[in-house]
Amino acid sequence: MTAEAETTTGSGTTTTSGTTGTVPTRRETTTGPGAGRHWAPGTQVLWRYRDNADGHVHICRPVTVVQDTEELLAVWMAPGTECVKPVLADGRPVHEEPLATRYTAARTTARARWAGAGVLKLARPGEPWSVWLFWEQDWLFRSWYVNLEEPRTRWSRGVDSEDHFLDISVYPDRSWLWRDEDEFEQAQRSGLMGPAQARQVRAAGAAALETVRAWGSPFADGWEDWRPDPAWPVPRLPADWDHAPDHAPAHTAP
Repeated sequence: MTAEAETTTGSGTTTTSGTTGTVPTRRETTTGPGAGRHWAPGTQVLWRYRDNADGHVHICRPVTVVQDTEELLAVWMAPGTECVKPVLADGRPVHEEPLATRYTAARTTARARWAGAGVLKLARPGEPWSVWLFWEQDWLFRSWYVNLEEPRTRWSRGVDSEDHFLDISVYPDRSWLWRDEDEFEQAQRSGLMGPAQARQVRAAGAAALETVRAWGSPFADGWEDWRPDPAWPVPRLPADWDHAPDHAPAHTAP
C-alpha cells in the first residue's frame, strides 16, 4: 500500500518468482469492551494501520459499515473523507523520498482529504489481506486491489492492522498485476520485515491469487455494482484518532 488511491490501470498478467508456502491461519481478534459485537450498517468506525517500525498508528480512515457478519466486514470510505497519513518530516509525500531511504527517513503524520472516488473495503476474518474496490467518478468500475496485511484486530471503535507492503491489482478481465514489489524488498533491507515474515507475505499473496484464478469471493460477488446509501454522512475524523484500544485480553471474534 503506497498511494492514496489505486490510480494505475493495466491488463497484463504478471507472475512472480518469489517463495510461496503455507499461509498461517489466524482468527481475527477483538479487544476492549463491546468489540465483539457486530456493527450495524451505517455505523461509523475507524480503519487504521500501525507503523511497521514502532507500532504507533500512522494511517487512520473513518469509514461507514456496509455489512458486518461472521463471514465479512465491508466498509465504505466516502470521497472527501478526512484521513491521517504518514508524510516525511518536512511535509512532503513519502513516495518522493528515494527508495533506499524511504523507510529510514524521519516521518510524521498529516491530515488530508481522500481524493477521487470513494473506496469499498472488504475483509474476511483471519485472512491476511483485504480487498478494495475502486471506481472512476462516474461509477465506472476500475479494479480490485488486494492489500496484503496483518489480519485485522477489532476493537470497540474500529479495526487495526499492519500493512505488508506487497499488493495485487485485479482487473475486470480477470488479469492481475503485482504492486509495490520494490517497496516490499526495500522494507526487508531496511529491517522492517524478516525473511520468515516475508515468506509468509508471499504465501498470502499466492493464496489470494488462487482465489483470483478461481474467481471466488469477493471477486464474483457483484460488489462492483454496489452503491452507498445517499443518506450516509461523510464520517468525521475524531481528535483522538490515534487512541489506543482498551487493553482487555484479546479473544476470538464471536
